[in-house]
Amino acid sequence: MQRASDLLKSKSKQLWTIVPDASVFEALKLMAEKEIGALMVADKKGKVVGIMTERDYARKIVLKGKTSPKTLVKEIMTPFNKMFTVKPDTSVEDCMVLMTGKHIRHVPVFDGPKFIGLISIGDVVKSTISQKDVLINQLSNYISGKY
Repeated sequence: MQRASDLLKSKSKQLWTIVPDASVFEALKLMAEKEIGALMVADKKGKVVGIMTERDYARKIVLKGKTSPKTLVKEIMTPFNKMFTVKPDTSVEDCMVLMTGKHIRHVPVFDGPKFIGLISIGDVVKSTISQKDVLINQLSNYISGKY
């Protein structure tokens, strides 16, 4: 059974963050440049204080008539105390249940108080499909007598 830590092994080791006082426009530029859909928001000491996603932008800027250059990340981010998180040993299946049940696309992974990575719904789906493909191959080989 795969765990959240296994998903992180196949991803870039770079953890992208932004400070709460940055403009939403700056955050969007960074997200576009890195081709990511969410940024962890960390204070100047590196402590995670929230998460900003493309969905936050769409719902809290565009739909409310605000502008991204004049709005700060801290005004639209999901604060830490309202974030859903997982641990490195959380199963991929449990990550999927959390993400689908709470309608979220990104889940931060914390090892105790330390932020170690971000899992997307795409990561979870790819892993699940891969595991199913392996099982189907094994069963097909068994049925056809290759074992």
